Amino acid sequence: FTSFLHLPGTSEEVAPPPQQSFMIPKKEINMVSDMAKWKRSQAYADYMGFILTLNEGVRGKKLTCEYKVSEPIEKLVALLNTLDRWIDETPPVDQPSRFGNKAFRTWYAKLDQEAEKLVATVIPKHLASAAPEVAVYLKESVGNSTRIDYGTGHEAAFAAFLCCLCKIGVLRVDDQMAIVFKVFNRYLEVMRKLQKTYRMEPAGSQGVWGLDDFQFLPFIWGSSQLIDHPNLEPRHFVDEKVVNENHKDFMFLECILFITEMKTGPFAEHSNQLWNISAVPSWSKVNQGLIRMYKAECLEKFPVIQHFKFGSLLPIQPVTS
Repeated sequence: FTSFLHLPGTSEEVAPPPQQSFMIPKKEINMVSDMAKWKRSQAYADYMGFILTLNEGVRGKKLTCEYKVSEPIEKLVALLNTLDRWIDETPPVDQPSRFGNKAFRTWYAKLDQEAEKLVATVIPKHLASAAPEVAVYLKESVGNSTRIDYGTGHEAAFAAFLCCLCKIGVLRVDDQMAIVFKVFNRYLEVMRKLQKTYRMEPAGSQGVWGLDDFQFLPFIWGSSQLIDHPNLEPRHFVDEKVVNENHKDFMFLECILFITEMKTGPFAEHSNQLWNISAVPSWSKVNQGLIRMYKAECLEKFPVIQHFKFGSLLPIQPVTS
């Protein structure tokens, strides 16, 4: 699936095809019956293809391994560092309710205002007209400012943001590992900081029956990293010592560490789904199961997908090929 992940070796200044006119993405899924449109759409095919391409790209690789870091990757990390700095500049306010700190709205207003400029720092001049379209996905990826919540739909918007950057040729095939290990991993750090600082509510959480309150993709890509690991098996991730010793190498274990920091009580009680997954015999089985679960629990759930936006890069039109 490399049709839109432009191949390395093409010159940087490839002008986009002349017919490419960008648009501000908008909602298209307004009723449960619209879900069929989504599943048949070019957007769904491209989004899922992107997730699976990255899943293969990080298979068996550690976060700490060597990989190419291109200029656009560096710029994306700088963009995320800016969002992180804004959290420091926007401390939580005193308020009666424990959750959903209103300072998040102040932080979000800044992103809302600056998103296009931030995106413009990442994309080359000749693609400047794509910035307003791509920036929508960035704004959607950090949580909802009215409800002060965050969930897998917001995470999907960030993956869509990266997918769009691939489709316009800013990110390329040989950026795959850096997309997950450098950019997406930095995104996760910033999201965890947002969740902690502003005590964000989980969006559409299934409570103890969900995989995790906030994220899903790092479990998919993180389990792929562990496929064929010589000694770490799924049963090991519930072992605190294993997690503490290996979390810097594996996204999956980093997620487990964050959960255990945030939640009290027995792991089997607060994270029942993950506890069940620890009984699966191999990481490749875990990986396949999580991909199926992601489609069923996130991508095929109306409450999640109703917020997804469609434009010229991720179109609602049915798959052409």
